[in-house]
Amino acid sequence: MLKPQRTVLLRTGPKPKIDSDPHPADQHVGRQIATVRVQSDVSQAHLARSIGISFQQLQKYENARNRVSASMLYEIASSLGVPVGRFFEGLPGNDETRVEARPLPVDERLDFIASAEGRRLIEGLVNLPPRVRGRVSSLIAALGEELALPDTKADSETAGESAPTDCRTV
Repeated sequence: MLKPQRTVLLRTGPKPKIDSDPHPADQHVGRQIATVRVQSDVSQAHLARSIGISFQQLQKYENARNRVSASMLYEIASSLGVPVGRFFEGLPGNDETRVEARPLPVDERLDFIASAEGRRLIEGLVNLPPRVRGRVSSLIAALGEELALPDTKADSETAGESAPTDCRTV
């Protein structure tokens, strides 16, 4: 007995783009989950275990790659000991006197903390002894101050001076 053949359609062009950008509210809620988790000193792995999901799934929630269901948001809030409404604080249109919605502010610090690079840096810093961690923090602050100053080498060379070439260790 012969099976009927199915017609298979092959797409030759690019896959049509479905609105793949996360909704600003999903991004806000994800950032808030990450913020509360970090403020509570809870790792992604620990929070994920406590609510019965993988840490990868939690990362997707925090980065707004996947939307968080109401029941999962309830579980996350319960595990972190905060009200569910905490994740919506600061969301435009979430106050009692509804004002014109404006774009969500993007906090670069939270985006960095939620990134893979930020998580690696934080994990590395947490593993350092407190004294070393303090020194690394001071070094980073000093570098930030140094980078905020005008380029003194270029300024001194234009005045006919050469920039200092030696560095001393403190």
